[in-house]
Amino acid sequence: MSVSTRDRRFWFVLVATLLSCSLTASLGLWQLRRADLKESLAASMVASAALPPVVNADLVPLATTEPVLHRMAEVSGRWVAAGTVYLDNRQMSKRQGFYVVTPLQLSGDGRVLWVQRGFVPRDFLQRDKVPEVATPASEVVVKGRMAAVPSQVYELGGASQGPIRQNLDVVAAAQELGMAVLVGSLVQLEPNSAEKSDGLAREWPMVDAGVHKHHGYAFQWFGLCALMVVLYVWFQILAPRRRQGQPQPPDHG
Repeated sequence: MSVSTRDRRFWFVLVATLLSCSLTASLGLWQLRRADLKESLAASMVASAALPPVVNADLVPLATTEPVLHRMAEVSGRWVAAGTVYLDNRQMSKRQGFYVVTPLQLSGDGRVLWVQRGFVPRDFLQRDKVPEVATPASEVVVKGRMAAVPSQVYELGGASQGPIRQNLDVVAAAQELGMAVLVGSLVQLEPNSAEKSDGLAREWPMVDAGVHKHHGYAFQWFGLCALMVVLYVWFQILAPRRRQGQPQPPDHG
């Protein structure tokens, strides 16, 4: 017995609705899992920040800053002023400018740790001009937060050498100086021990886990899934029954 066109359409709509609902529900659940992961990450960051500050001795056995990410730190060393890099196209407090990044040669270690020292606005009349930043020659104690390598921005033919750069390869830059490097960075939170003020802004953006964003996406996917169910029930079940229950107009033929 052949299947009528109406039956084929019924099964096609049913299968399409089931597949679509399955897909959107799965995407909603995936967003919830992402939110749970981000919440765990945020909790881990808070717990790390509460640990005792990292000191030079803690860094000696490490090749990267990953084991001590997000922990507070108080490390001593000497600035390698000649290696200062100005990362271009950075923003702080709605101002455009540079992140000033200087290698700090760690006392008792010899390796350099790149320090994201702060922000300076750029000179829009002379875009290749970099401001002078006070860099003491004496040993300093730098307080901050352990971090990964400086964040990357989109680079289109930007300089990979020189004081102004789009991005910083901490390993290659240390090799330019002929020095070994501890891979990662330190985000400085206050002026170093040698001076009260260095003219750098340090209103660093808070690390946002983005949990609310994932909850919002999950709500959208679940809402779309529910909408498809409602539309299916209305057009495939309720609407046909309403039409069947309505009186037919008399035939005057």
